[in-house]
Amino acid sequence: MAALRQTHYLSARLRPLTTIPLHRLFSSDTKTLTIETSVPYKSHIVDPPSRTVETTPSELMTFFREMAIMRRMEIAADSLYKAKLIRGFCHLYDGQEAVAVGMEAAITKKDNIITAYRDHCIFLARGGTLLESFAELMGRKDGCSRGKGGSMHFYKKDSGFYGGHGIVGAQVPLGVGLAFAQKYNKEDTVTFALYGDGAANQGQLFEALNMAALWDLPAILVCENNHYGMGTAEWRAAKSPAYYKRGDYVPGLKVDGMDVFAVKQACRFAKEYAVKNGPIILEMDTYRYHGHSMSDPGSTYRTRDEISGVRQERDPIERVRKLLLSHDIADEKELKDIEKEVRKEVDEAIAKAKESPMPDPSELFTNIYVKGCGAESFGADRKELRTVLP
Repeated sequence: MAALRQTHYLSARLRPLTTIPLHRLFSSDTKTLTIETSVPYKSHIVDPPSRTVETTPSELMTFFREMAIMRRMEIAADSLYKAKLIRGFCHLYDGQEAVAVGMEAAITKKDNIITAYRDHCIFLARGGTLLESFAELMGRKDGCSRGKGGSMHFYKKDSGFYGGHGIVGAQVPLGVGLAFAQKYNKEDTVTFALYGDGAANQGQLFEALNMAALWDLPAILVCENNHYGMGTAEWRAAKSPAYYKRGDYVPGLKVDGMDVFAVKQACRFAKEYAVKNGPIILEMDTYRYHGHSMSDPGSTYRTRDEISGVRQERDPIERVRKLLLSHDIADEKELKDIEKEVRKEVDEAIAKAKESPMPDPSELFTNIYVKGCGAESFGADRKELRTVLP
């Protein structure tokens, strides 16, 4: 029996995970495992959630594969950018995968997420595809925003993902607006508004938080603190870098953003709190391996030893790998096979994205807010342009 193998499906939206020995598959797949988060939560005017988290072998394998896909996608995006197949801005997420995966595990697609321009992996977690991602990065028609948004403006409204925003901090008041709509419609859902430590001092963030607190809106403000903003260490940019306390009258939690289970537990706790009581802040203590963007080498304001040290001691994928091995859910070869499958899946998506056509030039003048103002295309092929005055 142990020699037989079968394909193991973890979820409807994932491709076959890998081949798992039948004795493992049937004996342990539904077993509940109890683990403890990496470090205690720090809290502000709220009792923190338990560090004890329940999981299953199936969930562990899902987390490993999803984070491996995200990591490989971002590494591939780096190469595509250097090959000039991706142009303009490009902000990569490798290192921060546990935030995207853990958050998604705690909520449903009826909950909303809105973030800044480091958005590729959030889009993938919300149900987006690799083809939609790479096509968008390369400005192709099959992209999630039809090739018109690029790296900074991924979007998937049918799964509650409202972007991908390029103006620093501007997504937070928009997220509070989404939370207002949820409360108005009595939906018992929440909105996660993500921002970085570099945006944490934005005035509009505090204005939006004040409104959310006044109206008890189900808004969860998530500071993805990767410690360097656009290249400035947090202690040089903020007098008080304890971002989970910055809400003053709003409760907060500091979470190990490199531990997918700590993120999952905190986001579940935050959702339950926000639906009943109003806004809460989550500070995710995370780290980006790449620079702020592709134009930033990422090593002028921090040392290479620091980056490699985080990789060795706190990497989110390696943390899950160790759990899988220690609980005898998979062995090294099986995990290597998953990574090979992931690499193949990413390569196939890139090949398809390269075949996708560029958007028609007339697309420059579609999807605007106000008709009859600015410029428009006309004619049988809509390739002629004319100016329209209000």
